[in-house]
Amino acid sequence: MESFEQLAEQYQPMIHKIIHSLHLYTDLEEFYQLGLISLWEASQRFNPEKGNFTNYAYSYIRGKLLMELNKMAKSKERDFCPEEEFWEMAADCRKDSSLEREILLSCLEMLTPNQGKWLQYTLINDLSVREMAERESVTVSAVKQWREGARRRLKGLIRN
Repeated sequence: MESFEQLAEQYQPMIHKIIHSLHLYTDLEEFYQLGLISLWEASQRFNPEKGNFTNYAYSYIRGKLLMELNKMAKSKERDFCPEEEFWEMAADCRKDSSLEREILLSCLEMLTPNQGKWLQYTLINDLSVREMAERESVTVSAVKQWREGARRRLKGLIRN
């Protein structure tokens, strides 16, 4: 087969035609580069015994571009970037933590003193189980029991 530069020059109109037929209007340079890469891959994988290279290259390039479009659509569907107003509102909500403290205090009333310690150390101080055990001079197992009891009670409160 001829050099890739010659091949790229020869098939440049085909790549542009495929891009146009897929109604691509953004990221044209990126799709053109993907088309060139696909052309090179097609030239490496082509088996002359199975048919015409032009047909193979067209199908291969078009397939790669469609796969990229599909990947971009899935990514756009999964990834979500909220508007600026959302971030401003979220920052305002974090500033007013009085509601969170109220909820925490109401939950503490429903728990035993040790379970309440676990909840406070977890939510306010962000301590690990081992750190809590050291601070309270108890075993790690005891703190895990506080945690289990607190979780059980809190789940019961949420269900009711």
